Amino acid sequence: MAVLPLLLCLLPLAPASSPPQPATSSPCPRRCRCQTQSLPLSVLCPGAGLLFVPPSLDRRAAELRLADNFIAAVRRRDLANMTGLLHLSLSRNTIRHVAAGAFADLRALRALHLDGNRLTSLGEGQLRGLVNLRHLILSNNQLAALAAGALDDCAETLEDLDLSYNNLEQLPWEALGRLGNVNTLGLDHNLLASVPAGAFSRLHKLARLDMTSNRLTTIPPDPLFSRLPLLARPRGSPASALVLAFGGNPLHCNCELVWLRRLAREDDLEACASPPALGGRYFWAVGEEEFVCEPPVVTHRSPPLAVPAGRPAALRCRAVGDPEPRVRWVSPQGRLLGNSSRARAFPNGTLELLVTEPGDGGVFTCIAANAAGEATAAVELTVGPPPPPQLANSTSCDPPRDGDPDALTPPSAASASAKVADTVAPTDRGVQVTEHGATAALVQWPDQRPVPGIRMYQIQYNSSADDILVYRMIPADSRSFLLTDLASGRTYDLCVLAVYEDSATGLTATRPVGCARFSTEPALRPCAAPHAPFLGGTMIIALGGVIVASVLVFIFVLLLRYKVHGGQPPGKAKASAPVSSVCSQTNGALGPVPSAPAPEPAAPRAHTVVQLDCEPWGPSHEPAGP
Repeated sequence: MAVLPLLLCLLPLAPASSPPQPATSSPCPRRCRCQTQSLPLSVLCPGAGLLFVPPSLDRRAAELRLADNFIAAVRRRDLANMTGLLHLSLSRNTIRHVAAGAFADLRALRALHLDGNRLTSLGEGQLRGLVNLRHLILSNNQLAALAAGALDDCAETLEDLDLSYNNLEQLPWEALGRLGNVNTLGLDHNLLASVPAGAFSRLHKLARLDMTSNRLTTIPPDPLFSRLPLLARPRGSPASALVLAFGGNPLHCNCELVWLRRLAREDDLEACASPPALGGRYFWAVGEEEFVCEPPVVTHRSPPLAVPAGRPAALRCRAVGDPEPRVRWVSPQGRLLGNSSRARAFPNGTLELLVTEPGDGGVFTCIAANAAGEATAAVELTVGPPPPPQLANSTSCDPPRDGDPDALTPPSAASASAKVADTVAPTDRGVQVTEHGATAALVQWPDQRPVPGIRMYQIQYNSSADDILVYRMIPADSRSFLLTDLASGRTYDLCVLAVYEDSATGLTATRPVGCARFSTEPALRPCAAPHAPFLGGTMIIALGGVIVASVLVFIFVLLLRYKVHGGQPPGKAKASAPVSSVCSQTNGALGPVPSAPAPEPAAPRAHTVVQLDCEPWGPSHEPAGP
């Protein structure tokens, strides 16, 4: 009993309740290693053979590595509520699809690695919510399209963007120009064929730009390149230097790349792919004076056209030069023409008026321009009244209308006998086509003594119905050339150029001698044959008439033979006279009855069964007496 008071005294010393237990963390996913003992928390699952993002991730993790697995898609719920995640690696998986908003909760994410997957496009909502992203690695995918708004949420914070080793032919250059903090931009090993001028002008912090192994033939000058020194190698370069890599592109080394050649560069491996004179040469070994351009020369234009109102008309203009000239059209009213509801302008220099109106007539001007200059040519269009209705079965031998731009218009008798052709250029420099027939023409030009060092002459020509330009190289001592491969009844545009050595630069240059237009004589055109349906109907009628006539003649011959033989078949009429057949009717009679003459045909009567007994009748068969 003495122990009980002692226990009662010790009860107040016991704690009233047990202290709270610490909260348990989420279990670590299978085949993963988790660091949960100290901050920051990390979940490491590289090469774990995962087919999807583990659902039992610790949402407090700051680092998540899921590289080298077989994850095919990133769903919206896979990374939900991971607001403290700083680094996410999904490299070298098989990801084809990223759900819109899949990273929406990762507002603290700094680095996202999606390289080595199978993404084909990146839309506007797939990177939504990454407002603090600094490093975005998308290399070694199959990207062919990048939406203009795909980088909007991280445009102000992004420092490193890698789009290399993809299939990008175009980029949202305007969106890339808003990446004001980007330090490294990798665009190498894509299919980029052009870069717009000023695309990088606002990237003031750009330190490395890699455009290696694309399809770039030229690189336009950019204010960014003129402000910073360009060094090919990052080793030993100052912090403010820009590293520009553009090797492995088919560079066309003309005057458009002189700005790049003038910049101070270290040794690099860029080379020229064209023109042929510079192809394969080391880019930095080509002198500045060899980066030359050729001004445009209009080699073909449509002849004067006359079309009826309401019909389409096509105006053609072709020009050559280096770089390739861009062709534009100006209306008779002085307006620059482009694609509209009534007109279409094609890159090859063709202007198509879909429906002509009387007010469309006049002189249209073709302007061909490139970096070396521009050239113009005039094309006259006449719009007449609507044409009268045409007969469907017309077999006229008239030549085609002059208004058809594709028609081969033969010249008139006066123009066919002309000895001097019209010139294309505004001033005639003496190029003449003095003799021309159906398939040949003699071209003559004056002596070019004011131009020293002439190596040869070049003749360029094509017809109004063929856009292929034909070249002929002529020795320097020649003043004429006979063209023998022409087509009859066509209009040809021809230009003669002098190829000479420029004494100032020592390079080969060209100077136009003059241009001319002439028409070959038309070949004899046979009249159009009758229409095939007409010939077919005539043949059928003639054949049917022959068959009917043959049948009538056959019937007539049969009737004639029948009447000649007395109504008997020819074989029966030739039987011997003494022999005859006597038939007696035995309808109850006892003896034979002599034969009587055949009665006249009587009217049809009811059918009666009659038995006829026939026996030969001759001299030994006399009728018996009564």
